Amino acid sequence: MGGPLDGFRVIELATMVSAPIAAMLLADQGAEVIKVEAPPHGDLMRRLGPQRGGVTASFATINRGKRSLVLDLKHERGIKILHDLVETADVFIQNFRPGVVDRLGLGAERLRERNPRLVHVSISGFGQEGPYAQKRVYDPIIQALSGFADIQADRVTGEPKMVRTIIPDKVTGLTAAQAITAALLARERTGEGQHLEIAMLDATISFIWPEGFVRQILVGGEVAHGRPGSTSDLIYRTADGYITASTISDAEWEGMARATGHLEWLEDERYNTAARRISNADQRLGMVGDVLRQRTSAEWLAALEAEDVPCAPILTRNEVLTDPQVVRNELLRELDHPQVGRMRLPRAAAKFSGTPPEPAAASPVLGEGADDLLGGLGMSAAEVDALRREKIVG
Repeated sequence: MGGPLDGFRVIELATMVSAPIAAMLLADQGAEVIKVEAPPHGDLMRRLGPQRGGVTASFATINRGKRSLVLDLKHERGIKILHDLVETADVFIQNFRPGVVDRLGLGAERLRERNPRLVHVSISGFGQEGPYAQKRVYDPIIQALSGFADIQADRVTGEPKMVRTIIPDKVTGLTAAQAITAALLARERTGEGQHLEIAMLDATISFIWPEGFVRQILVGGEVAHGRPGSTSDLIYRTADGYITASTISDAEWEGMARATGHLEWLEDERYNTAARRISNADQRLGMVGDVLRQRTSAEWLAALEAEDVPCAPILTRNEVLTDPQVVRNELLRELDHPQVGRMRLPRAAAKFSGTPPEPAAASPVLGEGADDLLGGLGMSAAEVDALRREKIVG
């Protein structure tokens, strides 16, 4: 069994993070993903960040389970080869700036004329049209424009802050992967593919909207400058480290009071309802924090768990690897990469009882799939060699 997407072919004409992550998720679930890269070096992610054996850790992760084909799309023959591949595909994903694929003859309308069942996916920073459509974009640009940096603002100074991981890129990849599978389901019902447009800005605002924009949801009740980020981060210093604990319900707040030995908190009118605890959050969290500094993390976690208060230690990234729940979930696995050597990757997060996917293969060596893929289009070895000599195929 090859996974729920076994038998689907995906062409990925994309670089960097958001679109490759979407294709990675499809590969994790069994799809055949062909990553089409430009000569001579391929995706820039092959050269960004820490590396071993000439392969960066990020590229090896984001492009696991794919095949690589190097094509010169500035050459008419390269475009023709890609057209031929698309005729065999179910999904085509691209993240060029709006208008570029149309000029290359790879736009949705053109490709779907050749393959009406094709799901053509255009991932962009801001959308296919509009005042920002042609702007260059990276994750921090979307954090700035989406309100993310404002939500993360320092609670004392109000200074905006970036999240230290590329949330917009990854959220866009997740959004795209879900939309693609929905479009494939629709195709099974209608027989027709379609064009999907996914903007990083749209995906990010939608992702943070439910609580990040809670003061903007009710029309006419907008608050222009509410306090940053709801309140303090829920991180408490203990005598030997850091923990987190959340007390949303009355029962959880009562548990906190019992665990800390401060039953008088239950009589304080500032904290005797959920709404009042939110309104007076800064004082409440400061008060709790002062108490939690007095004992070790292990002591507090045991006491809070006994009172059924949601809590956890703040783990380092190395500690995550050996956390007992992560180990029990069998989330992480090790494999031997032909260039990198031993490496660690997560499995596909969703578990399928009926169509479990095979473990993802290593990321591809640049151009390693050319002979097999072009042979599948009916080309002889001599023809492939000739294309290599002309530098149309890498």
